[in-house]
Amino acid sequence: MASKDSAVAHSLTNPEISRYSRQLIMPEIGVAGQMALKSSRVLIIGAGGLGCPAAIYLAAAGVGHIGIVDHDNVELSNLHRQILHTESAIGTPKAVSAAEQCRRLNSSITLEPITEKFTNKVAINIVSRFDLVLDCTDNVATRYLINDACVLAGKPLVSGAALGFEGQLCVYNHRGGPCYRCLHPAPPPPETVVSCAEGGVLGLVPGIIGSMQALEAVKVILQPVQAKANLSATGTDEQQPPQAPKQQLRLFNALESSLRCVAIRKRSPGCEVCGREPRIVDVRSVDYEAFCGLPACDLVTPRTPLPGQTRISATEFAKVYNAAGSLPTEQRSPRLLLDVRPECEFAICRLRGSLNVPLSRLAQPVGKSLLAEALHPLLNSSLAAGDASLCDKDKLLPVYVICRRGNDSQVAVRILQEQLADRPCRLIDIAGGLTAWAAQVDREFPIY
Repeated sequence: MASKDSAVAHSLTNPEISRYSRQLIMPEIGVAGQMALKSSRVLIIGAGGLGCPAAIYLAAAGVGHIGIVDHDNVELSNLHRQILHTESAIGTPKAVSAAEQCRRLNSSITLEPITEKFTNKVAINIVSRFDLVLDCTDNVATRYLINDACVLAGKPLVSGAALGFEGQLCVYNHRGGPCYRCLHPAPPPPETVVSCAEGGVLGLVPGIIGSMQALEAVKVILQPVQAKANLSATGTDEQQPPQAPKQQLRLFNALESSLRCVAIRKRSPGCEVCGREPRIVDVRSVDYEAFCGLPACDLVTPRTPLPGQTRISATEFAKVYNAAGSLPTEQRSPRLLLDVRPECEFAICRLRGSLNVPLSRLAQPVGKSLLAEALHPLLNSSLAAGDASLCDKDKLLPVYVICRRGNDSQVAVRILQEQLADRPCRLIDIAGGLTAWAAQVDREFPIY
C-alpha cells in the first residue's frame, strides 16, 4: 500500500502503481480506470490464435480476473499462431497453458482456466460469472451459442475471427447495440464455411485481431469511468441516458496492411434472441450444431461419401501402390495416381509417381489438358495389351484420386465421372486422403 503519509482513496499497491504507471498517467485511464480494470472479470472463450494475445494483453493491463475456456490440448501445429503455448506444453490443456503464461507475466491477478467444453449445458453458468466476454473461437456453432448466452446473461461480447490474410472484429450486445444474430439471423451454408485447418492462416493475423479484441475489452471496461469523468468536466449533475456507441465491423487485410470500418445496422426488432419477442430464452433448448449444420469444433467436416465401390482405404491402396513399386517398369499394370491438392500443398509432400492437377483447375482447359496428356499413353498401353474396355469394368484403367483428407478427392471424382464418361477409366477415391495414409500406412509421412 502507499505510504502512511500519503492520503489516497484507492487500493492500488506500490508495486501495482509502478507496474501500471504508464497507464495511470494517462488522463483517459488514471487511478479510476486502473481500479475499474482491477475489479473487472473478463471471460476469454478459446485459448488459440485469438485468445492467446488477448489474454496476455489483458493480463498485462491489470484485468483483475481472467477466465480462459478451452477443452483442447496443445498440439505442434498450434505453435505458429498460439503464442502463449510452447513446445514443452504440447499435450497440456490449452486453458491451463495460457493461464500459466499469463500468471508468469502478472502474478497479482487471478487466472481461472476452464477446461470443460463450452456447450449449451454450461454456457449460462460460466458467462454469468463475468462482466465481459471475448469470443476467440473458430467455429460457427459456438459463435451463435456464445452470442445467445451473452444476450441472455446481459454481457457485452467482443467477437473476433481470422482466416488466411484477413481478420474481423466487432463488439456486440453493448449499450443497446445489435447482437451477432441481428446481423446474421441464419448461419452460412455448411459447404461455404472454411476453417483455419482447411484454408490456413498467417499467424500474425490472429495475433493482430486478438490484440484488438483486448483493446476493445479495455475500452468497454473504461467507458463508465470516462463517462463519469466527462460528466464531472461539464460541471452538471444531470444524468443523460447512455448513448449507444457507433457500431462498426472492423475488417483487417494483412496483404494491404489496411483496416476498414463498416457501419452495421442497429439492433433488429425481430431478432430471435434480443428482439421484441425473442424465441430463444434458454440456450439449453437450442441444438446449435443442427442449426448450423456443422459440429462445434474446427475439425474438417467429412463430405458425404461416394458409393463404396468407388472408394478404397489407404491400406487397400498401399497394397496396389507397393506391389507396383516392387515390379520392373515394363511389368507394371497401367494406372494413374491423381493428386488434386493445391500446388502449395503438393510441394510439401506427395506420393511417388502422383500427378498434381488441383481441384480448382480440374474442369478448366489447363487441367483437362494435363489430365489428357497423362492418360493418353496409359490408355494406349492398356488398349495395346487388350485390357481396356468400357464393357468390362475390371479391365478399365484405374485412376486413383487423392487429396489431403479425403474431401476434395470425392468432389474430383464426381467431376471426372462426367469428364471421362467416354474413356475406359475406373475412378477410385482414396478415403481419408494423405492424412489416412500417414495414420494407416506410413507414420513417417508428413502431417500438416
